[in-house]
Amino acid sequence: MPSFSELPLLPSLVASLDEQGITQPTEIQRATIPPLVDGESVLGVAETGSGKTLAYVLPLLHRIKQLELDGDRVTQAGRPRGLVVVPGRELGEQVARVMKGLTHKTRVRVRLAVGGTAKRVSRRAVAAPFEVLVASPGRLLHLLDVGDLSLLDVRSVVFDEADQVVDPGFLPVAKQILAECRPGVQTMLFSATLPASLRGVIDALLPEPPFLVRTEGSGQLVPGLTVENRDVIRGDRASLLAELLAEAPGVGTLLFANTREQCDRIGGWLDDLGVPYELYRGEMDRIERRRNLAAFRQGEVHVLVTTDLGGRGLDIDRVDRVINVHLPREVANYLHRAGRTARAGRTGRVINMVTERDQPIIDAVDALQA
Repeated sequence: MPSFSELPLLPSLVASLDEQGITQPTEIQRATIPPLVDGESVLGVAETGSGKTLAYVLPLLHRIKQLELDGDRVTQAGRPRGLVVVPGRELGEQVARVMKGLTHKTRVRVRLAVGGTAKRVSRRAVAAPFEVLVASPGRLLHLLDVGDLSLLDVRSVVFDEADQVVDPGFLPVAKQILAECRPGVQTMLFSATLPASLRGVIDALLPEPPFLVRTEGSGQLVPGLTVENRDVIRGDRASLLAELLAEAPGVGTLLFANTREQCDRIGGWLDDLGVPYELYRGEMDRIERRRNLAAFRQGEVHVLVTTDLGGRGLDIDRVDRVINVHLPREVANYLHRAGRTARAGRTGRVINMVTERDQPIIDAVDALQA
């Protein structure tokens, strides 16, 4: 298996990886880094926890830094060379954190502009020269609208969680972003799933189809994952949940539901059990949501109750168990939820609380493991 030193990356990037104990690229990284360094547009599809963030961050930083080394420095404010578009604040903060951890030796300036923060903070972030912007769609459009940002110098655009590009509400934004960039901009799209609709949308979005890289494990559960189905008897989810939590009370656990009302009901059960927890779902104050996530991440509580909002992008080392209190209807959402544990070669458990009407999704998941 090749090491990062054998891939076409700047030595400073490889040295930063070494300092973090990262020496062996994953399958998606081995397959995508060489073509991305060469400037090709790529659609990368790989299972959750497979290292997709580094698969695009490394070639992006390499290409941007190489321009500077060749004498083409960024000198104007608000005109980055690289752009990473993320669906929300939490993922944006994670991506920016990964990038900044690799720039101490390579010296690339990374800025963050995401919703949930004051607009003046984002405007201040882009008010000086910098190389890479990590942004959520709404905040990105705001910066463009007020004239604080230009994408004319962008050489590479990344769409993380690219399967969201097919969303009717996001597709026009993706088109506008690419239209604001210079012609022939390199496009990197990364996703854990490849719905049939995504290929059609991408073909319509880009002038030429991107190079497709799809790992053997894409669309499947990772090897380190143990899956257990537990029947809900006479609709009594509360008793089954109490039993499951009592089996390993100190384990970092995500409890998934489909709606806000289901989350609140689960919270009531946990209150009755005396189990400390935090909520992480839409339609709640973003500051509160961020505070709740931090409490879980730091181990102040062992249980986080969430919807599919928590199934995307969150990378929390201490998640050893995922419990689907209410199973999703779509396999893609199941894969995203399951991907919150057993990441980066670690092990983890997914426990499904199953009723009779959940059989279709259970059958579909079983087919992935066949």
